[in-house]
Amino acid sequence: MSRGSGLLWGVIGVCLWAAAVGFKPVIIVHGLFDSSGDFLTLSRFINESHPGTNVSVIDLFDRSSSLQPMWKQVEGFKAAIYPIMQNAEDGVNFICYSQGGLICRGILATLPDHNVHTFISLSSPQAGQYGDTDYLKYLFPQFMKSNLFHLCYTSVGQRISICNYWNDPHHRDMYVNSSDYLALLNSERENPKSAEWKTNFLKIKKLVLVGGPDDGVITPWQSSQFGFYDDNETVVEIQHQEVFLRDSFGLKTLGARGDLVICSMAGVQHVWWHSNETVYQTCIDKWLQ
Repeated sequence: MSRGSGLLWGVIGVCLWAAAVGFKPVIIVHGLFDSSGDFLTLSRFINESHPGTNVSVIDLFDRSSSLQPMWKQVEGFKAAIYPIMQNAEDGVNFICYSQGGLICRGILATLPDHNVHTFISLSSPQAGQYGDTDYLKYLFPQFMKSNLFHLCYTSVGQRISICNYWNDPHHRDMYVNSSDYLALLNSERENPKSAEWKTNFLKIKKLVLVGGPDDGVITPWQSSQFGFYDDNETVVEIQHQEVFLRDSFGLKTLGARGDLVICSMAGVQHVWWHSNETVYQTCIDKWLQ
């Protein structure tokens, strides 16, 4: 057999193997100020390790449009993603980066017939955001973290995506009463749909929380794994958070099922999580079955 024909048969073999294995489609949702074009490297990683995988990077709310209200984005992404789910008999996997991780939670909570198998939350402020980052200085040059609540916890502020998950530990009552998005998702404010949303969310088979101490944007970085500040700005880890202890939306249940995975990596800055091969191999690859 010639080298060329051997290579051809090798390629055919890989394709037949991929078809037989039938990897679940992967849906990628981007973060603040990103666009679908930022995820070409991640798509390549997936197709190299899981040949034949259908990877969809949803091209919506790009760049400055990512500042639109979170519920508006949830509805837009949901409409784009639902047909992909319907065509995936064995379900799909989510990789949702930064702000996109919170958008994906909104989709999972409000879509009763979703078929998401694994939800990979990639450096996402799942417990909220509270920090003087470059993003904050760019968006709100006249504000610091200590006074942004004056804007965010108003009806005008709640029209800006980052304010929908701004969580000021020194003004918890204002956050709970004003947050139209995260406080509802977390059932921190009374929500008549909380039981239904919890049931929907718990249809996932695995939740993978990826983050690390050198992120530089998600503040505190432990928010990517549902840790957050108390009123002294001391980080309280996930297992001691009220939303976990009360099982407000299913975290404790996932943990009891063995379906809550925490993957921490040092040395990764926020903008590199989706294009770092070590992150992919360590925290993502094995969950995309």
